[in-house]
Amino acid sequence: MGIVKISEELHEEVRKASTVMVRSINAQAEYWLKMGMLAEANPDLPFSRIMQEQMKYADVDVRKAAGG
Repeated sequence: MGIVKISEELHEEVRKASTVMVRSINAQAEYWLKMGMLAEANPDLPFSRIMQEQMKYADVDVRKAAGG
C-alpha cells in the first residue's frame, strides 16, 4: 500500500462524499480512482454501463439484490 498525496480541498470533498456513500474516506477515494480509470479506458461507455459490467464481472445478480 502506498500513500497518494492530494490537495486539502480534494480530501475534503472525498470526506463529504464518503459520508453520503457510507464508505470510509479511503474506500471512497479508491472507488473514484477505479471508476476514473475505467472511464478513461472505456471512453465510449456511459457510467451506468461501466457499473453494469462491473456488477456482472463480480457475479452480482442485481435482480436478486433488488428483491426481484
